[in-house]
Amino acid sequence: MKSRCTLKKNSDFRRLYAKGKSAATPYLVVYCRRNRTGENRLGYTVSTRLGHAVVRNRVRRRLREIVRLNAPRLQTGWDIVIVARGRAVEAPYRKLDAAFLGACEKLGLVKKEAEA
Repeated sequence: MKSRCTLKKNSDFRRLYAKGKSAATPYLVVYCRRNRTGENRLGYTVSTRLGHAVVRNRVRRRLREIVRLNAPRLQTGWDIVIVARGRAVEAPYRKLDAAFLGACEKLGLVKKEAEA
């Protein structure tokens, strides 16, 4: 993922939490808000309550891979933050993938079939 496509500033995360739309699943919560760039910017939040660094990094890597593989399905021009929940640590990859796509569909981030 290109560095310009990631959210890193605390103010960006806080703006999304406060003013963005959200969709929750048992494994994760997705926040989104339109941005003025032509591409998606992504941020990931994995709390220290989920485990030590190795566990948190594994969850973060899995989420990044899910987003990478599903990126062509998503509309562009959005800021997206994915917050991992406790169940994401033990969740099978397919359930995480389905949870992400389900949350994105609730938020209207998935392209329609005619657009794809």
